[in-house]
Amino acid sequence: MTLVEVHTEINADLQTCFDLARDVDFYQNSLEKPNEIPITGKISGLVEKGDYVTWETNHLILTQHLTLKVTEFVNPVLFVDEMVKGDFKYYRHEHIFKGNANKTLMTDRFYFEPPYGIIGKLFNKIFLEEYMRKLLIARNKALKIKAEDIAERKKKTLEVSIKPGEIIQL
Repeated sequence: MTLVEVHTEINADLQTCFDLARDVDFYQNSLEKPNEIPITGKISGLVEKGDYVTWETNHLILTQHLTLKVTEFVNPVLFVDEMVKGDFKYYRHEHIFKGNANKTLMTDRFYFEPPYGIIGKLFNKIFLEEYMRKLLIARNKALKIKAEDIAERKKKTLEVSIKPGEIIQL
């Protein structure tokens, strides 16, 4: 089994990052060339524990159908999706979030085992593992840009609503 682990530091709050990571609409559009389309199950909005999404994916000139289920969910620090139907022998993606009001560390732990026995293992070592790492990095870069943009807009909105010299009671 292969583990691809990617850490991404984001200058945005924990909840914003968590929600973007589980947003089906954002996920679908997070790559330059959309090549993953939700076709059944939760096809829009934020996934929760127990939700299923079947994705039609087009990677490496192959079109596949992959059904994932959210098996663990602790808002806003963790969700896990696992394959229940598809070509992989094993697929588990842990999305882990740590942070405070202004910064988030997002960790992806993606465990997978390709199909096709020894040929699949060889393909994994030569190509697939690095391809999956680059895919996660690209997706996380898009999430970082979007989350930091949201955080900046929230900050500007807060700055506009607080007038100079105004005292705010908490």
